[in-house]
Amino acid sequence: MKRTTFIAAAALLLGVATSGQAQAESAPGCGPVTQIGKTAYIGAHGQKWASVKQFKGCGKNWAYIYTWSEVHNAGAPYTPVFVIIAKWGNEWSREPYGHAGRKEGRYRQQELWSYGTDTLDTCTNAFAEWDSGATTYRAETDIRC
Repeated sequence: MKRTTFIAAAALLLGVATSGQAQAESAPGCGPVTQIGKTAYIGAHGQKWASVKQFKGCGKNWAYIYTWSEVHNAGAPYTPVFVIIAKWGNEWSREPYGHAGRKEGRYRQQELWSYGTDTLDTCTNAFAEWDSGATTYRAETDIRC
């Protein structure tokens, strides 16, 4: 990426407002789902560009990342790299023992759902990577058992 393009992209991302966020209502092929745990955010320098959430519904867990409309509509170069459900032994574990439901995103895809996972009887959290074109950011929700 040329230096001027990088500077323009960084300026655009840093200048984006942080007021709005998505209100996800239904997972693909499932219908209404319920958020579990707290929302995690992707951003830097006090700015927020995307939300990461975990949901349950239809007997499954779902990871979800949404790039805020202010970022998307401003034409920012971004890619939601992937979302997954991480599996944990308990809420105090230091490392997950596995992952499920990985779904990869496309350039400027505003929302991305993982595949539904059969992990409701497991401690889980949602984990996502989001690329700004200059830096890859990671965010994860809290572990829910």
